[in-house]
Amino acid sequence: MQPEVLTHTIDHSEPPVRNQSIRNIAIIAHVDHGKTTLVDAMLKQSGIFRANEQVADRVMDSNALERERGITILAKTTGVRYHGVKINIVDTPGHSDFGGEVERALMIVDGVMLLVDASEGPLPQTRYVLMKALEAKLPPIVVINKIDRPDARIPEVLDEIYDLFIDLDAHEDQLDFPVIYTNAREGIAKFKLEDESTDLRPLFETIVKHIPAPGGDTESPLQLMVANLDYSDYLGRLAIGRVFTGVLKYGDDVTIAKLDGTFQNTRITKLYSFEGLKRVDETIGQPGDILAIAGVEGITIGETITSVENPKPLPHTQIDEPTIAMTFTINTSPFSGKEGQYVTSRNLRDRLDKELLTNVSIRVEEAGGPDAFKVQGRGELQLAILIEMMRREGFELMVGKPEILTRSIDGKLNEPLELLVIDCPEAFIGVVIEKLGGRKGKMVKMVNHGSGRVRLEFHIPSRGLIGLRSQMLTDTKGTAIMNSLFEGYIEWQGDIPHRPTGSLVADRSGKTTAHAIWNLQERGEIFVTPGIEVYEGMIVGENSRDADLNVNIVREKKLTNMRASSADEAIRLVPPRILNLEQAIEFIRDDEFVEVTPKSIRLRKRTLKANQR
Repeated sequence: MQPEVLTHTIDHSEPPVRNQSIRNIAIIAHVDHGKTTLVDAMLKQSGIFRANEQVADRVMDSNALERERGITILAKTTGVRYHGVKINIVDTPGHSDFGGEVERALMIVDGVMLLVDASEGPLPQTRYVLMKALEAKLPPIVVINKIDRPDARIPEVLDEIYDLFIDLDAHEDQLDFPVIYTNAREGIAKFKLEDESTDLRPLFETIVKHIPAPGGDTESPLQLMVANLDYSDYLGRLAIGRVFTGVLKYGDDVTIAKLDGTFQNTRITKLYSFEGLKRVDETIGQPGDILAIAGVEGITIGETITSVENPKPLPHTQIDEPTIAMTFTINTSPFSGKEGQYVTSRNLRDRLDKELLTNVSIRVEEAGGPDAFKVQGRGELQLAILIEMMRREGFELMVGKPEILTRSIDGKLNEPLELLVIDCPEAFIGVVIEKLGGRKGKMVKMVNHGSGRVRLEFHIPSRGLIGLRSQMLTDTKGTAIMNSLFEGYIEWQGDIPHRPTGSLVADRSGKTTAHAIWNLQERGEIFVTPGIEVYEGMIVGENSRDADLNVNIVREKKLTNMRASSADEAIRLVPPRILNLEQAIEFIRDDEFVEVTPKSIRLRKRTLKANQR
């Protein structure tokens, strides 16, 4: 008997047993092309919600920040049923700063649904996520969404998608992809544009037919790859992942294969699967199942849950390196501790450690002293979202100017390079090219679709993007659409001139007055309204000249009995420019900080005293 068993284990010619009742699929697309809206429609049409249930739009964007900004930040899993087949859907972010979320989502699926806007066509992030999917050998389904747009150009967009696949060296099998046309907002899908349709049935049928069922041997040792983490107040940390081989049962003793090569034994205290927006209790997990597991304290993303007797870890996933860093430090301003709940460096360290557990694409290291931390990430937006989340949780902190992470290649200093795509009306081509030329941008492509808008592609150092977005929106009267993508490294490009203006800095503490602001208006742009508390060293405006200027913005008007009471009514103040978090981060120089508290965003000098600067 012994030789037969051995030959059976070595013989890989038998196809793996496939679990035909499951399909695992990730939705990938550029930001704002309609992924989350399509998942909404799929949930509604699969009967997940009761007929009278009130359901919010973009129901998968459960985080308050996601709902406000209209972007997906965290990859989320849901499940729908269609004719007895369970379709697990992973909704991924479309913004390149959250690329780490997309990379993890692709580890646990068997196919991808590539969503492309019928007017905009493939954009940089489409290229990035598709490249990752093709590298992972995942079969794609192409969905052209927003077919109801008046400026839709469907045949051209389809040609662009084929060009993109060929450009990314897609395999012949991958080029033979099915195409579905959808209007996600109305919940309609079609095989051909001229078809009549009232629902998403063509899309469901295509998923079941073209996405392979998950394979995996139930007799092999257990292998479950952790792709995401969640937290429950009752159960502690939850690991979300997919069973590749073996069977996982509720109450099993398993071992966690850590990233450093050690093993940690634990017991499974809860098993969940995903149905719609709810977690459903399970007692057993088969190959292909995407599950949430409790009882796994200390687990991190990329680790494998495997059997105790015969541990077999899966290979780790390579996550792209961060390209930008910011210094986070405790708030040392005169107003510290007045508005926030968590103000000490210990609070800050604990919060950043907690972020590291669920966010694999950031790194944290000490930055010269116990109170300062250097936080590295993929882009300004990713770090701004982290700061905004901390602020809402009650933290007070200060952040410095974003800096680029350079590396030495062959003894030469190299910096990150970005592919920047700008869509703008024809009238603004000159001003866009001029602005990017000053930031060391080189144009590589220009396409005019004949619709009055032009698409320009540039290679630009990552440094050149800091502060560019707000400037671009001003110069193009809010009509430009900018998207960037990490392209690689380039030799250091020399100095890039940034903000040509100085700051107006308060020279004493007190409350701002309309009288003082009125006298300062001609000096530059003011950032504060009358009646705001300020302190010495706080930035209250932008000087129209290069140098910083110390100003008295709390000066009161001296009243005498000679002045008529009606004279005050003549003051006309220019509306101040109130900066949001991203604008504040883009505005500051190396010697300045953004002070972030739950109620306020202030700008300040690193050294507050004027005579010490």
